[in-house]
Amino acid sequence: MKKLAYLVCIPMFLWGCQTGQTQPQNPIQGIDLKQPEAKVLCDQYICANAEGLSKVLTEKYLGQAQAERVFSQVQLNQTQFTFANGIFCDTQAKRCHVDRYFDANGKRSAVAPNYTQALFGR
Repeated sequence: MKKLAYLVCIPMFLWGCQTGQTQPQNPIQGIDLKQPEAKVLCDQYICANAEGLSKVLTEKYLGQAQAERVFSQVQLNQTQFTFANGIFCDTQAKRCHVDRYFDANGKRSAVAPNYTQALFGR
C-alpha cells in the first residue's frame, strides 16, 4: 500500500512542479519585465519607452527615489540600455536583442521580437 501511495503521489508532485515552472509570470516571454502601458517596459530598476530610458516613467511606476538613484548617474546612455533580465534595446535601431553582446563576426545577438514589439510597436 505504501508503494502504491508513492507511485501515485510522486508523479503528481513532479507534474505539479513542472507546470508551475513553465507558466510565464508576465505576457512578455515570461521574464521579469512589466509592460504597465503600451510601448513602455520596466524592470525593477528602470522604465523605458521608444525614445529610451525615461525618468518620468521610472518615477511613475517605480517611485521617485528609484528614479533619482538611476538618473543621478553621470554616464547613463539613455538610448542603448540593458534591462535587468539581459534584454538589450537600442532606440536608434528600434530593436531589442536577447543580450548586449556581439558574436565573433561583430554581429549583434538575435533580435528579441516580443520585446521589440512591446517597446517599439514593430
